[in-house]
Amino acid sequence: MGIVKISDELHEEIRKASAAMVRSINSQAEYWIKMGMLAEMSPTLTYSELLREQLRLAAVEMPALSKVSNG
Repeated sequence: MGIVKISDELHEEIRKASAAMVRSINSQAEYWIKMGMLAEMSPTLTYSELLREQLRLAAVEMPALSKVSNG
């Protein structure tokens, strides 16, 4: 594990996002770093497509859209 130096301004934005997303500050920073790397490696995919693929790789069972929208 290493130390990453970031600006105070970015740290504050991570802190605010982490509270909204119910993650620790470190987890929020790691999430943004991972999603940024995935976006750079797959520039034609949308955020939703990247997220769906990560969930698929983690074997998360996702309900069909019709089940979600109908309650």
